[in-house]
Amino acid sequence: MAAAEEFLAFNPAGPAGPAAASRRRNRGPRNRKKGWKRWGGPEARLGREIGDFLEDVGLQERAAGGLISEQPNEDLFFLDTGSAPKSQPLKKKKPPQKPPRKPLHVDLVLQPLSKVPPPKNICAYQTPHGRKERRRRQFWEKKAEIGEFPRQERRLRARLARGGCGAPQKPPELGRSDPQRPFYDIWGEHNPLDAPLAGQDPWYLQQTKRLRVQRPPRLQAKPSPLPPVEVIGQGGSYNPPFQDHQELLLRALEVETRRRREEEKVERRLKVTEEPPSQEAVLREQLQGLLEEEEEEEERDEERDEEQNPPRKREQPGRKTEKQRRREKEQREKAGARARARLALQRRQGLFRLCSLRRALRLRDAELRRRRLLRDRQRRLRETAPKRLGRLRYEDAGPEVQLSEELPESLRRLRPEGSVLRDRFKSLQRRNMIEPRERAKFRRRYRVKYVEKRSFRAVTL
Repeated sequence: MAAAEEFLAFNPAGPAGPAAASRRRNRGPRNRKKGWKRWGGPEARLGREIGDFLEDVGLQERAAGGLISEQPNEDLFFLDTGSAPKSQPLKKKKPPQKPPRKPLHVDLVLQPLSKVPPPKNICAYQTPHGRKERRRRQFWEKKAEIGEFPRQERRLRARLARGGCGAPQKPPELGRSDPQRPFYDIWGEHNPLDAPLAGQDPWYLQQTKRLRVQRPPRLQAKPSPLPPVEVIGQGGSYNPPFQDHQELLLRALEVETRRRREEEKVERRLKVTEEPPSQEAVLREQLQGLLEEEEEEEERDEERDEEQNPPRKREQPGRKTEKQRRREKEQREKAGARARARLALQRRQGLFRLCSLRRALRLRDAELRRRRLLRDRQRRLRETAPKRLGRLRYEDAGPEVQLSEELPESLRRLRPEGSVLRDRFKSLQRRNMIEPRERAKFRRRYRVKYVEKRSFRAVTL
């Protein structure tokens, strides 16, 4: 008992120990016999002291991790070295909070007793343009996966990359007067003129007219697969091999022969015969109106014969008897049986025709391959052939060739053949870039009027 009284309490402001607890006023009921036994006598006082002691021990274990009498002085006391540093201001001690007030009974009665939660107010959760903002957020999330961010985010990242400082100072531009200025291709990919546009927002460049308009795909396709400049064969060289030069001459001869035949054909169509008319043609012309009466008499005789001998009508066959129908049915059945037997015989005999069937299949495959190659060659010819773009057809200028005696001995004596301007003009027509054209004819709008001056008219010789 004496040891319990000497125990140091955890809360100095509270009761000192069991002695103070014994001086507390007994709050138990005194008008009952039960209250007399509970709060009266030395046993009850001892029980209250033991309970207070155990409660104080539990409080010390929870707050200090053990009995305070067993804790070292370093854990219980500290050395005050002065005021706290200015960077860490002293925290003001908060006033003790009052315990929450218990709601009144009338308020508890008015609360709902249903277990079903009330419906949510949808209008309270809606935000203006919520669907639009959600789609915009999803759009930029997909763009962020490929490294594209909105303008505000890019500006923030650029500012953070610069370390939060202002725009970097650009070095002074020397321009064209700089002798160390390198040369560059204005149409190349690494063009310094396009360097300020690198990394900019495409929408911003499009709205500010700094971005080039994208060329449509239909304009990217070439109108013809032919090369812009065709390399002539070895026969067109200034010192060609003999065989190649003969082949070029043969090709030029074929072109000239074809052109000559077409000219002769047109001349034959336009040729006017100046031979005198024959006697038969003169007689036919003289009897032009006399033969009409004979033709009319022949027509009358034909009509008279048709009236005397009218055409006989075709007799309709009578109704078939049962015997005829039965015979026709038997004949049809026999013909079908013969056809089926013939087909079965051909199938049985087909087993002994395996070699011929294989040969027929190989021939068919070879024919199909030949047709496919022919179609491919015709398709390539159609692709490279000039198209009909206007009212005129494309006419090939023909090969430019020199005869064997015209070949020079050296390059200095080479005589130019053809025209570069005409060759380029024909190349544009052959590649379907311009339509075939003909030279415009000079036509006078008004007739030329010749006037003789009076001074010349007076002169007589």
